[in-house]
Amino acid sequence: MKPTQEELDLWIKGCKQNDKKCQKKVYEMLFSPMLGVCMRYAQDRQDATDILQDGFIKVFEKIGLYDDNGSFEGWVRRIIVNTAIDAIRKRKNELLTDDTSVYQPKSGYYESQGTEEAAYKGLKVGDVVDAMQELSPMYRTVFNLYVMDGLTHQEIADELDISVGTSKSNLSKARARIKTILEKKISGQ
Repeated sequence: MKPTQEELDLWIKGCKQNDKKCQKKVYEMLFSPMLGVCMRYAQDRQDATDILQDGFIKVFEKIGLYDDNGSFEGWVRRIIVNTAIDAIRKRKNELLTDDTSVYQPKSGYYESQGTEEAAYKGLKVGDVVDAMQELSPMYRTVFNLYVMDGLTHQEIADELDISVGTSKSNLSKARARIKTILEKKISGQ
């Protein structure tokens, strides 16, 4: 059950005073939505959980900076995303590995489906999330920052210390790879 604004304000005040019970309440309230955020950036659930734990440590360390203006959940989300980006920077050499495998659907595939859109209608959200998890870490990160978080290519370049062109290229390759993965799923390969 979602807390009232008064309860949330009390928990935030308690967190600012390092009250462990209030920290637990905030953690429990935001665990699921923030784990979802972490899963978009992580390689697997364990990696996401590690990012989440590190992120909440930062939230409680920096909670004194929260000024009660704006969404508390949005403020926490920004810290969690930044924590995920920091984790990605630490693995930067791994991220620069290019995933160049290419899949082409069988000849006549779309004709047998009617249209490309019709083929994708049978997919579930979980299928798309699974496809995103198959991306290389850099592709997944750029895709999430651009598509899910609404950052510009310049902002992504600044965050990840890459060029704008690299950001655009990685986004294009991520989209193509997701499409390829979903096409394989649809065609049963």
